[in-house]
Amino acid sequence: MKKNIKLLLPAYFVLLCACNSGSASNQSTNATSSDTITTFILPSIPPMYTTPEQRADFLIKHYWDHINFADTNYIHHPEVTEQGWANYCDILNHVPLTTAQEAIRGVMDKANVERKVFDHLADLADKYLYDPNSPMRNEEFYIPVLEAMIASPLLNETDKIRPIARLKLAEKNRIGTKALDFTYTLASGGQNSLYHIKSRYTLLFISNPGCQACGETIAKLKSMPVINQLIANKSLTILSIYPDEELDEWKKHYNDFPTEWINAYDKKLAIKEQQLYDLKAIPTLYLLDKDKKVLLKDAPEQAVEEYLLIH
Repeated sequence: MKKNIKLLLPAYFVLLCACNSGSASNQSTNATSSDTITTFILPSIPPMYTTPEQRADFLIKHYWDHINFADTNYIHHPEVTEQGWANYCDILNHVPLTTAQEAIRGVMDKANVERKVFDHLADLADKYLYDPNSPMRNEEFYIPVLEAMIASPLLNETDKIRPIARLKLAEKNRIGTKALDFTYTLASGGQNSLYHIKSRYTLLFISNPGCQACGETIAKLKSMPVINQLIANKSLTILSIYPDEELDEWKKHYNDFPTEWINAYDKKLAIKEQQLYDLKAIPTLYLLDKDKKVLLKDAPEQAVEEYLLIH
């Protein structure tokens, strides 16, 4: 976990601070030197907003009101700017997705006045919302950032190559859409397709043989009572798929996987070569419903467990 994420304040604590910071609106909104940038100034939440939902909605829409996006000094104060971004990412989880996405577009639009500031915010978004090692990664929050980068007048066509490619991949298998189908091959040589699996839920587990993170994920999934119960009553099928070509390694680690799972490989290498699924990190988990609609994408094990417990 990254240092600045460790310092992350709980969203409701941030909201409480905002409600009690009535003098914040009287402070200068245009810092002119690095010496003046010592704290992130939160907006004062009107007393009429009393519920956590109302306060979160106001705060997410006005969070950056006291930031001068033309002032490059903010870039040199990660204890202010980066911590402010980390807290902002946390609060995004407490408003509806459409509200969060609109707010992200808004802050990126505001940053279009200065290239260095815009790049800094884009880098923070990459670190917190896209990096596979970030516990705060959220593709649905990252997509508006990519869209803003592609639309930004500050970036040239070369600068936009990477965000265009990332957006194209992010739009595949989005939550609420049907997962892309593919054919998997068993150790016996038998073949079938993802769509052929008939169960209430399908957990797609894309992994590499012998990788430490994959082994840890297998152990966590095996230890979850809700996973075991759903597999036992045939409500859940786990399809472990190996997307690469080194079959000797896959066969060597074949017994690492529970016999209750479907353990297979992608003989045609369609997942990798056609980029059917985002493989920026291995392993990766996709939870699908009975119609193969994506419920969770690139989700940590805990998120899968929580979803299955609630639903």
